[in-house]
Amino acid sequence: MTYFIDLRADSAGGNPVADDSDIVIRSDTQRNPNPSAPLEPDLIQAVQGRDLLLGTHGFHVNRDNGIDNLNCWQQWLQLGDNGLFVGVLWPGDARWIPYLDYPAEGNEAIKSGQLLAEYISKKLPGAASISLASHSLGARVILETIRNLPPSVNVKTVTILAGAIDDTCLHDEYKDAASRIGKISVLSSQRDDVLKWAFPIGNPVAGILTRGSPYWHGALGRFGPNPSDQPAHLWKSAILPDSWRFGHFSYINCDPSVAGPPSFYPPAVVVPAEGAQDPSMATNWRQAWVAGFVTTRFF
Repeated sequence: MTYFIDLRADSAGGNPVADDSDIVIRSDTQRNPNPSAPLEPDLIQAVQGRDLLLGTHGFHVNRDNGIDNLNCWQQWLQLGDNGLFVGVLWPGDARWIPYLDYPAEGNEAIKSGQLLAEYISKKLPGAASISLASHSLGARVILETIRNLPPSVNVKTVTILAGAIDDTCLHDEYKDAASRIGKISVLSSQRDDVLKWAFPIGNPVAGILTRGSPYWHGALGRFGPNPSDQPAHLWKSAILPDSWRFGHFSYINCDPSVAGPPSFYPPAVVVPAEGAQDPSMATNWRQAWVAGFVTTRFF
């Protein structure tokens, strides 16, 4: 069973819950748990003494999509006997027209991160360590979470996948959060068309509406950290090869209809010529590869 910390007030669109006391714990088997039998006590018990990996989705994902994709993706994580994966759901999906309301979603991400920090502090102090992984705009959620956690919480590792946030954020806007993390890893792809087109359009507006810079910067998930050697505890990783064709939804958004582990092939073998049909898409090999990458960063 996979647990989910749900920060959403509604199943689609909407806002984060008003207070951390309104957060609901769900699971892949109990998406709408009986209020008289909440899952929170089970989650609190499950995390005792465990090394916890919190994983969250990005923009334009509703509650059911978040549960489907994170539950599918986590099957390829290998966290060891003491590791535990818990998904985080937040209201990053469009309220109006997809991508046109992206600039305003930064505020939702910030509020979600603050709520998650409060929940971890109050309900999950029994965890031995906290690691976090994010996709897309979820990067702002987890960095805001770390910024608001008490110093007593051990933040072991952070892995940012296709980060829809300024490439300067780790030594600028979120320098304080980055300084608290044991190891930071970033996966980026210049084949990411969402970050290529939507991010430069929305970024200046987002900088005015939220706390980011009101000037244009590249996306962390397309160009990697800027400068490339900051922060000092960044676990360097190359930008993904163009030939692997990692788009924005190649990281955790998988096909839940594929049961069990995929047939995993080295990307150099499996990627067909440009424009040819990719026979491996049904096996979610990119998502499985990303889960393997996150696994190597977890220990």
